[in-house]
Amino acid sequence: MKKLICVLGILFSVLLTVTPVQAAEPAPVYELRIYTVHPGKMPDMLARFKNHTTKIFERHGMVNVGYWVPVEQKDGDKLYYILKHKSRAAAEVSWKAFGDDPEWVKVRTASEANGPIVQGVESVFLAPADYSPEKFKLAGKHIFELRTYTTNDDKLSTLDTRFREHTIKLFAKHGMTNIAYWHPTDADKGSANTLIYLLAHKDRDAATQSWANFIADPEWIKVRDASQINGKILIENGIKSVFMNPTDFSRLH
Repeated sequence: MKKLICVLGILFSVLLTVTPVQAAEPAPVYELRIYTVHPGKMPDMLARFKNHTTKIFERHGMVNVGYWVPVEQKDGDKLYYILKHKSRAAAEVSWKAFGDDPEWVKVRTASEANGPIVQGVESVFLAPADYSPEKFKLAGKHIFELRTYTTNDDKLSTLDTRFREHTIKLFAKHGMTNIAYWHPTDADKGSANTLIYLLAHKDRDAATQSWANFIADPEWIKVRDASQINGKILIENGIKSVFMNPTDFSRLH
């Protein structure tokens, strides 16, 4: 009996010292937003973001990652930006609080006294790929390139493997800075067949030279051909590229 009491006592003391299992926190999500601005309204849009919107975002728990305008004039009425949220649920709460914020309502009303600024909004929630860099180094000014790849059915994992094991290293080899790699989180935005990533280049000429060197690299040619032995990875015209200049209030520049 004494032995049994002793054993029970030990077990009880062990149970008291066990740390309760903490529920895993939801993974952070990113949000790519593309605003189409009414003609002639881009200065008003940029001023509103610089002087008010970015600060109100931060107040409601949204992290400003970067803001850009396309280099090409055909996209001159667009603003691209990326936010970071603690979770998808947190994003919904933040956006609701932002929309109801009295300061935002006042700023929006005042800025649109001469007509609306935003013509259309596109939003894509993104989850980082497992090979997306946690850290990167940027010094000085850069031009950025947002690239979107659309794969054939069941080929996204093959594309990810190629990037994880080869492509990102070859990009770095040829002077391109890997900023981030994401997959859309929603099916209607391409979660099963889309890779969206962001590169930084010294300037447009450097980007052109880097891509030329990358495409001609024997290692890349070998990797590309081997990865497509069972069929092409990308759909026809499955690559979209947008070169962008950072705004003067962008954290990434």
